[in-house]
Amino acid sequence: MCPEIMNQNPLEVELTDDERQPCEVWTRVMGYHRPTSSFNIGKQGEHSERKYFVETGKLDTEVSRSVH
Repeated sequence: MCPEIMNQNPLEVELTDDERQPCEVWTRVMGYHRPTSSFNIGKQGEHSERKYFVETGKLDTEVSRSVH
């Protein structure tokens, strides 16, 4: 491997648009996974309006207390 590449910080590497690879997003629909690119226009709009949340882990603590 080139020494120039080995000494670079990976966070500092910049790619041109020609070097980038498109990311394919998949989601679970009705029990199976499929790419969002195969959705019709209405389903794509619905998917883009989804709201995401972060679980706090409180439920895990409550469940572990009830098990013991």
